[in-house]
Amino acid sequence: MPPAIPSDDDPPPQPPVQPELEDCCHSGCTPCVFDLYDDAYDRYRTALAAWEKRRAEQPPAEAKQQADAKPGAKPGAKPGAKSPRRASGSHR
Repeated sequence: MPPAIPSDDDPPPQPPVQPELEDCCHSGCTPCVFDLYDDAYDRYRTALAAWEKRRAEQPPAEAKQQADAKPGAKPGAKPGAKSPRRASGSHR
């Protein structure tokens, strides 16, 4: 099955709300609200990585139109323009 192609209807996942220190009852509950948050945050990171991958695999509409209009041309390239550099990294 081919990967899903993201669209404007594919918003990035939202991180879970971190509980406040006061949200814990300090009675040793299993699971603790902080355990639940950690699990939710792990699911968020997985969903975010999948979303970023879908976005990276999707060519920009403008680049696709240019590639269709000019066979052999580099998608998104403009004559005399330099390629923008992107910084990559993860943030928590």
